[in-house]
Amino acid sequence: MALAILSSGGDAPGMNPAIKKFVDYAYKKNQKTYFIYDGLEGLIDNTIKEATHSDVAGIVHEGGTIIRSSRSKRFFEYEYRQQAYQNLQSHGITGLVVLGGDGTFRAMERFSSEFDVNFVGIPSTIDNDIYGTEYCLGVDTALNVIRDALDKIRDTASSFSRAFLVEVMGRDCGYLAIVSAMISGAEVCVIPEKEFEGELLSKRLRDEIKNGRRYVLAIIAEGTKSTSKIHQWLQEDVGLETRVSILGHIQRGGSPTVYDRLMAFDFTIVAVDHLLKKDNANKIVVYQKGEFKLLEIQEVVSNKYLLPQHYLNAINLLD
Repeated sequence: MALAILSSGGDAPGMNPAIKKFVDYAYKKNQKTYFIYDGLEGLIDNTIKEATHSDVAGIVHEGGTIIRSSRSKRFFEYEYRQQAYQNLQSHGITGLVVLGGDGTFRAMERFSSEFDVNFVGIPSTIDNDIYGTEYCLGVDTALNVIRDALDKIRDTASSFSRAFLVEVMGRDCGYLAIVSAMISGAEVCVIPEKEFEGELLSKRLRDEIKNGRRYVLAIIAEGTKSTSKIHQWLQEDVGLETRVSILGHIQRGGSPTVYDRLMAFDFTIVAVDHLLKKDNANKIVVYQKGEFKLLEIQEVVSNKYLLPQHYLNAINLLD
C-alpha cells in the first residue's frame, strides 16, 4: 500500500508537523509514502515524488508547508480530475491524506464521488470554520500571533486618546475575532455572525470616555467587509481619533505552537490508521470534546460551522 499527502488552499501552521508525522508514522507501518507538491495543481501536473525521512528532518518547527499549496481552478473541470486520478494510479497510491479547509474538502468530495479515491481530510485552516470540529490545525498559532500584535497595539493605545481598530482574518467566520477580543480585553468586537449594535455601543463608550476612558481597542473580522464603516463610526459617533491596523497574512505564518504540533501529530495518526483499515475512507478527522472522531465527507461539506453560543454571549457582554 502506498500513501500520499498534499496541502491545499491557504497554508496553516501545523501542516509541516503533520507532514513529518505522516512520513514517520507510515514508515513504522511499513507503508511507502509520497508527497504531492503544489496541492491539487500538483495532483493534476503529476508533481508526485516518493518521500523519505531526510525530506522531513528538521521541519517540525517551520510554518507553512514544505510541499507547498495552491488553489486550483482547473480541478473544477472533469478532464483534469480524471488526469489527477490517473496520476495517483500510476504511482500505486491507494490512500491520500489531505490537509486543507472547506474549499479543499468540497473538491475532494466531488473527486471521490467520481473516482475510486480513498482519502482522509485533516482540517487545516486558521479560519477554524470546518463543520463538526472544534479545532483546526493552525488556529492556536494564529491566535498567538494576533495576541502578540494586540498586546503591542494596546501598549501604544494606552499612550494616546485614540481608538485602534484591528482587522483579523477568518474568511466568513468570526472565530479569530471573538477569541482575540476576549483574550485581549477589547472594548468592541464586530463579526459576521452578530448584528453590529452601533447605537448602543457608541452610547456606552461615550459615557465611559466622559468618566475617564482614554482609548478603545476594537477587533473586526474581515468577513464583515465593514472595516471602513467601523472606522468612520469610531471617529464620528464615538468621537475618538482612530487608527486602523490590518494584520493580514502574518496570521498565517510563524513557527507552530506546542499545541498545534501536538494536534498535528494526533490528527495524522488517526488519518493514517483509518486509511490502513481500507474500510470506507473519504472521511474528515474532527476534534470534539477532547476526542478525535471521523465524519463522513458529505456531512462536513453539507453543513455550516457555527460559533459556540458562549462566544456569542461574550460579545453580548460588550454591548
